[in-house]
Amino acid sequence: MSETRFIKTLGNRDVLTLAFGAMIGWGWVVTAGLWITEAGSLGAILAFVIGGLLVTFVGLTYAELASALPLAGGEHVYSFKAMGRVASFITTWAIILGYVSVVAFEAVALPTVFEYLIPNYSKGYLYTVADWDVTITWAGVGIIGSIFIAWINYRGIKFSTAAMFILTLLILIAGVLLITGSSYSGNTQNMQPLFEKGMAGILTVVIMTPFMFVGFDVIPQAAEEIKLPQKQIGKLLIVSVIMAIVWYIAVIFGVSRVLSPSEIAQSNLVTADAMAKAFGDSQMMGNLLVLGGIGGILTSWIGFYIGGSRAIYALARAGMLPKSLGELHPKYNTPHKAILLIAVLSTAAPLLGRPALVWLVDAGGLGLVVAWFMVALSFVILRKKAPDMYRPFRLHGGTATGWIAVFMSLGVSILYMPGMPSALIWPYEWVIVFAWIILGFVFYKTSMSKYGTEYSNKHMNDEIARVITYDNQTDIKEKSS
Repeated sequence: MSETRFIKTLGNRDVLTLAFGAMIGWGWVVTAGLWITEAGSLGAILAFVIGGLLVTFVGLTYAELASALPLAGGEHVYSFKAMGRVASFITTWAIILGYVSVVAFEAVALPTVFEYLIPNYSKGYLYTVADWDVTITWAGVGIIGSIFIAWINYRGIKFSTAAMFILTLLILIAGVLLITGSSYSGNTQNMQPLFEKGMAGILTVVIMTPFMFVGFDVIPQAAEEIKLPQKQIGKLLIVSVIMAIVWYIAVIFGVSRVLSPSEIAQSNLVTADAMAKAFGDSQMMGNLLVLGGIGGILTSWIGFYIGGSRAIYALARAGMLPKSLGELHPKYNTPHKAILLIAVLSTAAPLLGRPALVWLVDAGGLGLVVAWFMVALSFVILRKKAPDMYRPFRLHGGTATGWIAVFMSLGVSILYMPGMPSALIWPYEWVIVFAWIILGFVFYKTSMSKYGTEYSNKHMNDEIARVITYDNQTDIKEKSS
């Protein structure tokens, strides 16, 4: 009986929708005002240029590796081939923290957005977490949304990306209306001050950008389900990153042109208020933007379920997590047990209240940057260690590009450290980081003692050999046809 594997079903539209929809999410709606307040209008744009540059260099290393090693788990595979089993687990466990933090964030963002559409809907006080009152209706919206998104992901990746495409169109309509409307009705005077808090303000926004751009790395996670030439995977990954950079800069420009600093400070949802003001204080247009924001919540939510479940699946298949998490559903061909595990975490998130989730998001941002650093380092090592490895999407910049990505990732990681203006909050955010490290250590040691290192190494080497052989045969056929 043949082993059950993923089915290749995703085309160009699916892949771009998956990455762009995952990256855009809800952050552009809820935190654009914070970016402008912290760094000034031009400072916020500069911060996203810097963050976008980092992501572009990291994305280039991902593009080459994802095309060369199109296996589920992405980072898990690259770091294993470059640095071995332990490095592979560390890399993948770090990015799972980032994915789980995004999923938890979306479960809280959904009930938050309802406050704009339905004021004072939050009823039925339960308890208080970090000065935030958790209510039955507020948590209920997040819990129902979480169950719905889990169901979509359970049903299969083609079903998930079809839903994401429709929702991404809604985001684009709302965003384009905001940008064009504010460009015409706004003025440059509102953009003052151009810079706020100097370099400290810019750096504060820079460390927020990894969380805003995370999502392009969902493509490598689902690489085994992409039905395209391997070179195309790398191209689409870079295109999605460029689209996201342009999007965020355009949103900051549009909001800062239409709302003054005082209006931004008084607003609870600046992007929606900017949309309303751009169209003559139209509440209907503000609501339209919020609907686009809901679309962003759902696309990001779906995307990170896909990314997180495939990363967990890859670790489980390699014997680094309980093997049951690496099983595929017989009908839907999804890692259904990994999806259900994420669903439990996502469904519980609204019960923590909104402030507690900020801690998780910041800690998750560090996990993402650590994973990016490890992938960039893997890229550099593999250029030396495996120079003849089949690379359908080969970077012209070579090792230099990889080293730039390594040092930029390391530089952003340092910004999270104690003593920096944008350091993680002690003890809350550091407790999350250390707890995740300890949990990973326990899972890894338990799984290794049960399945053995030989099984893990053999599985990974067999998978890599399988896909490299397949790609070389495919390339030969394409050239001869």
